[in-house]
Amino acid sequence: MADHDLFVAVQTPVLGSGQAQRVATLLRALAATGPGVHVLYVRFGADEPAPALQAVDGLNFEAVEPSRGARRALAYTSARARRIPAGWARAISPELVSAASRRAAEPGVRRVIADGPGAAAALLGLARRRPVIYNAHNLESAYRHELASDDLGSPALLRAAERRLLATSSESWMVSEADLAGARELCPEAVLRLVPNVVDIDAITVVAARPAAPRVLMVADYTYEPNANGLRFLLDEVMPRVWATRPETVLRLVGRGLDDPAPGEARVQAAGFVEDLDAEYAAASCAVVPLLEGGGTPFKFLEALAHGLPVVATPRAAAGLAVRAGEHYREGADGAAFADAILTLTGADADAAALAARGRAVVAERYSLAALKRAVAA
Repeated sequence: MADHDLFVAVQTPVLGSGQAQRVATLLRALAATGPGVHVLYVRFGADEPAPALQAVDGLNFEAVEPSRGARRALAYTSARARRIPAGWARAISPELVSAASRRAAEPGVRRVIADGPGAAAALLGLARRRPVIYNAHNLESAYRHELASDDLGSPALLRAAERRLLATSSESWMVSEADLAGARELCPEAVLRLVPNVVDIDAITVVAARPAAPRVLMVADYTYEPNANGLRFLLDEVMPRVWATRPETVLRLVGRGLDDPAPGEARVQAAGFVEDLDAEYAAASCAVVPLLEGGGTPFKFLEALAHGLPVVATPRAAAGLAVRAGEHYREGADGAAFADAILTLTGADADAAALAARGRAVVAERYSLAALKRAVAA
């Protein structure tokens, strides 16, 4: 293979979640700005990469079959002995480490890119011998301590482990200015680059008109704890206030991980996974991003803005984006303010269309594939 980048991942590249979307758009940008990308991945989560990714010119995929039993257990135990958090250590496959070392030594490899902390932890040894870039999905230590289901150990352990990744990597790609600042504070000697989460805005159709009946849309992966907690905030503290003023309002929930979030409440529509998100956005009055915790930049925030839909979000959801409350979206810092913002956007708000247009414009400028291509150009 001619000059190319080597991209190393601990799971099969697919589409769907925010993490998967970051990988997919990043691979497309790398393929468009260089001679090619060899994607080395552990076959986990899906048998094959998404067909849409396999069709991208310049991407070449190679699967690694992970071991089971004693060898995998030994790799996990060894990683834990080196104070690698349990959640990362479970992703370390000896076969992936061996294959990455072999591929990295071949002629023509321009850059080795470790996707996420699991891959970066797996390649710490390689990173001491040759440059390895760490593609971060979040600044993990900035928010993990807030989650009940955390498997990354104590805050001190996580900070130390993340500092080691940042210090050992030749460069770390962070998703937001907030994560850049946090990484700089955590590891002043780290080499950092802003590589934002983006959407393919050219493939997204702007919604034509708002529906006559008020319809609030939340799109999320509800298996992710911050999204599940955000939904509970929406159901417990926001929507009862909305319904007290506008009882006909429908809350439409789209995404995997939904069971029966509001038993007996007909105004809550739990659609689950939906193939055609364009139709969901087109049928909505506004989109909501009610995150109270978590890091990075929410893809569904960007996706809603790109559809030209007015958005209500918490300060936490907007913290990683170059957007301003009142100019690009409506902000709701608590249940009452969030409900007021929804009522404004689902009512006769003359500024809703202009707000949505400004939101789409900022995505086109800062969070498009074109912006990502500029960010990862070697």
